[in-house]
Amino acid sequence: MSVTEQQQPGSDDNPDGDPRNALRDRIAADSPTTRRDYLRIVATVSGGLAVGGLGVAGGILRRHGEEPGGKAPEPKRIAPRLLPGESLAFRYPGDEDRALAVRMDDGTLVGYSAVCTHLACAVLWRKDRGAEGELYCPCHEGVFDARTGEVTAGPPPRGLPKVVLAELDDGSVWAVGTTRSGESIEAGLCRQLGDDPALAARIGCPGTQGGAEGPAALAPGGPPARPAPVPASPARLAPVPASPAQGPAPAVPVLAPPAPVPAPVVSEAMAPGRRA
Repeated sequence: MSVTEQQQPGSDDNPDGDPRNALRDRIAADSPTTRRDYLRIVATVSGGLAVGGLGVAGGILRRHGEEPGGKAPEPKRIAPRLLPGESLAFRYPGDEDRALAVRMDDGTLVGYSAVCTHLACAVLWRKDRGAEGELYCPCHEGVFDARTGEVTAGPPPRGLPKVVLAELDDGSVWAVGTTRSGESIEAGLCRQLGDDPALAARIGCPGTQGGAEGPAALAPGGPPARPAPVPASPARLAPVPASPAQGPAPAVPVLAPPAPVPAPVVSEAMAPGRRA
């Protein structure tokens, strides 16, 4: 990956003041921005978009994890375990979708898109900033809250989309779904489960019938899911099974027929080692 030195204000390299050239130079300086996003921005500007500020380009970038037809992405094992104070960069749901998992010092497990909502630069975890660390975009000094993903400083127009994480009984961490910016985990999963009404009912999606009964175990080859404690605030709860999608591969969790036992849940505030 090449890094281009950012053009200094007042340079004569762009004498005609063409906004497309200025945008090209600025994007080139932001090395984490992908070529795909750069071409998408330039195509929009060439089509007549008035560029009063670079922030307007953030609105045309693809939403993180937006699958064709709005379906839930396949579960993916991202780490054998993640200890407090550690972070992990990974790709989910696609190979071009940057994502970030963080285990807070108190054991809370959170996951986000690592694509800044301003101009699609890479978002980094800085543990040494503040009491709980921060999610930081170095391109234009954007800062996001580590627990919520909401914007706390800089030009990003909206918070980071979430990546839904589940921790199994063996400590392994799985990415099992995504949300849009500002969307709760429960709402995101229920939106993506429109083609599976039975599963939507089992996790309690609005407008469905059924309860919280869920799978008692995973398919052979996968460890049983670890039940998570229910947070005090309903807004921070997303009651879902360890895997929202079925697949033939033994390495991927597969839902078993319903059994009269409480379903494992995934929450945004998951403490390791605790059982319901």
